[in-house]
Amino acid sequence: MRIATWNVNSLKVRLPHVLDWLASEKPDALCLQELKMEDKAFPLEAIQEAGYHAVFNGQKTYNGVAILSPEPVSDTIKDIPDFEDAQKRIIAATVGDVRVICGYFPNGQAVGSEKFEYKMRWLEALTAWVKAEMTRHPKLVLTGDFNIAPEDRDAHPDWKDEIHVSEPERAAFRALAGLGLTDAFRLFEQEERSFSWWDYRMGAFRRNFGLRIDHLLISEPLVSKTTLCHVDKAPRKLERPSDHAPVVLDLDL
Repeated sequence: MRIATWNVNSLKVRLPHVLDWLASEKPDALCLQELKMEDKAFPLEAIQEAGYHAVFNGQKTYNGVAILSPEPVSDTIKDIPDFEDAQKRIIAATVGDVRVICGYFPNGQAVGSEKFEYKMRWLEALTAWVKAEMTRHPKLVLTGDFNIAPEDRDAHPDWKDEIHVSEPERAAFRALAGLGLTDAFRLFEQEERSFSWWDYRMGAFRRNFGLRIDHLLISEPLVSKTTLCHVDKAPRKLERPSDHAPVVLDLDL
């Protein structure tokens, strides 16, 4: 089973890239973030022509998440239950017998800002809900753009901005892992300075000045089934790319 996450930074712009990637990589679940479109604008017909079903949770201009799968999914949930939020950042569905939660975590802007406080409240609500989901779904994958680089090795050494690497954010990441989730990427030996996001400015991708902020956290029953987890940099090299690259998880189920 192949599950992947990809912040596409506008599905309207990146749709050709997504369709090409679906055709070549054939994921069983592709989790997308930053659709930046209302549900009525979602390119469902094009996705279906590619052989995929889709569930999505979007809004105009900002945010938006989706799960694409070649088979219909079940038990779809949009947004964090009991957390009042106008921003469309969460969609969850069961794919086969695996619960997949796709999230576009808040950026936070700057430590101490109002947006940072929202990020921390959002993370607290997410953690409580994921804990409940894990009691119902032993096989669970929490994935998406976390906007958190959990360790120093997940950020370029010259990264000086506190956002994404601050201790409160990293503590929130550890709290999620503490539910019984494992960072699938770290189950395997990886190249030094392995990142999933690079700014469009200052030749960041060419210089590999990036962050690893796109993650796949997996529940204990899936750890022994994991055969691969890597960043696919190829789409980042395309014309008009997203600033994120897909991260891919393979499970032997």
